[in-house]
Amino acid sequence: MTEHSLWRFSRALHRAIDERQYADLEALIDDDVDWAIYGPIDMFPFFGARRGKAAVLDVIRRIADNVRVHRVNRESVLLGVDSAASMIRYSLTALDSNKPISLRLAHFAQFKAGRLSNIRVLVDTFDLVEQALGRPIHLPKLAS
Repeated sequence: MTEHSLWRFSRALHRAIDERQYADLEALIDDDVDWAIYGPIDMFPFFGARRGKAAVLDVIRRIADNVRVHRVNRESVLLGVDSAASMIRYSLTALDSNKPISLRLAHFAQFKAGRLSNIRVLVDTFDLVEQALGRPIHLPKLAS
């Protein structure tokens, strides 16, 4: 049995972010990859949709310029032959402020010939924005 593409991609992604080692990751991304991280783009400019390997590698470099990964806790993982989905909790540090960040996300990935061809990432942005602002967000009370 061979190792699932998700595990190779995940290791290479974390190595790229923490150690700026991009060669292994570059080999695991399809030239025409379709990538999207959903969240507030004006607060986090590396969120949003990208197309193509060069654009995705640029996003990963921008993420690496902003955070360091300390811990990854996969809460649940579903693996298909050429697909994967996970709920993940990350413990990060913001490099500009040395501030800890706890981030929860879900991702849905597709692979083609062992290379990432499509990924959608949904971030718990409410919690992330509160951490970035350093204060709770007070929403108006909804009518009952």
